[in-house]
Amino acid sequence: MEQQDFWDDSENAAKVLQESKRLEEKIDRIDNLKKAYDDLVVLMDLCEEEEDASLLDDIKEELRKLKRDIDKFTVETLLTGEYDKNNAILSIHAGAGGTEAQDWAEMLLRMFTRWAESKSYNITVLDMLKDTEAGIKSATLLIEGENAYGYLKSEKGVHRLVRISPFDTAGKRHTSFASVDVMPELDNNVEIDINPDDLKIDTYRSGGAGGQHVNKTDSAVRITHIPTGVIVQCQNERSQHSNKEMAMKMLYAKLLELKEQEQKEKIEDLKGEYREIAWGSQIRSYVFHPYSMVKDHRTGEETGNVYAVMDGELDNFINAYLKWKKQT
Repeated sequence: MEQQDFWDDSENAAKVLQESKRLEEKIDRIDNLKKAYDDLVVLMDLCEEEEDASLLDDIKEELRKLKRDIDKFTVETLLTGEYDKNNAILSIHAGAGGTEAQDWAEMLLRMFTRWAESKSYNITVLDMLKDTEAGIKSATLLIEGENAYGYLKSEKGVHRLVRISPFDTAGKRHTSFASVDVMPELDNNVEIDINPDDLKIDTYRSGGAGGQHVNKTDSAVRITHIPTGVIVQCQNERSQHSNKEMAMKMLYAKLLELKEQEQKEKIEDLKGEYREIAWGSQIRSYVFHPYSMVKDHRTGEETGNVYAVMDGELDNFINAYLKWKKQT
């Protein structure tokens, strides 16, 4: 057996074992849900037989818990996409509007970071372009955890903010926009033919905290796929080789996404479709003034607790999207 065949077989065996473990865990969860249901039925029968009203509070609490667990498991069953179980690469870009939009982009960065932390996902900053005055112009995160892409794909699109601007001395209301892009992290087995001649690779010096932490070499990498105009970049890693490897992963993911969207067989035929980061293209609005509300314009899901959402409470919007997507 050749060395390459050995490694291919080893990788395939590891995937089979991983999938087997995932299925076993799902079976265990189903068994646990059934047991919880059976226990609740027994408790209800006991309450009725004994006419013991003191058990009602326990029944209500167990019922709430069972409903929450069933809802969570139901949502997970909607993650049937080929890459839903993968890690996610999430990018945020400020729209037009200077400081206002850049501050909004940074608020979204905090929101997604808080959400990922609540799931115990690992977060790695792949690229960050801060503004000298306030906020960020762009940021790219690698969010590692089971189903990270399946959940976060709901966040792709333009996010709109309405608030009294902290940067406006006149206290006027401002509307800002930022776009979010989400891609699955792909393994090395995904096959997409990329002509090296179609790539423009630039290197530049990574940004740093200053002093001894500044990277003195041109280790950051920016790759442009000329036929589609897709641009990816990474500066998190110390070496240029590592940054290039991660940037290529991001490029593969984006081109695969474009390929699926266009339903074309050849990557040469791809043309990316991007909506303007401005009014009329938003998927969700976050309103701080004159009232408090976050509303998803695709699903109709909304809440008046905008501050909780900005602290990472996104599950209701993610769940509503997955259910809506299944029906469309």
